[in-house]
Amino acid sequence: MATVYVPTPIRRLTGGQAKVDVAGANVADLIQAVDAAYPGVAERLLDDDGNLKRFINVFVNDDEIRTLDGLATPVGEKDKISIVPAMAGGSSNRTENRRE
Repeated sequence: MATVYVPTPIRRLTGGQAKVDVAGANVADLIQAVDAAYPGVAERLLDDDGNLKRFINVFVNDDEIRTLDGLATPVGEKDKISIVPAMAGGSSNRTENRRE
C-alpha cells in the first residue's frame, strides 16, 4: 500500500491521522480510497469536474503530479504521496507593515 501524507487542514476528516496507507493503481484511485475510508477528503481535493483543485499540489515521492500524468500518475506500494495545499496571503508591499 502507498502512504498518503495528509495536510493539517484535512486531518480532521481522517481522525487526526497525518498519514494513511491505501491501495490504488494511480493517484486518482488513492484519493478515492482515502475518501471511501474518510468521507469528505475528495471534495476538499477535487473540483466539480473531478480534476485536482488548482491550489492543491500532489507529489508522488518528490515529483509533482502535474509534471507527470496528473491524477493518472501510477503509484507503487512503496510510494509516498504528499498532499500540499498552496500557501497564499501576505502583503505585496512589505514596507506597509514596517514600523518606522
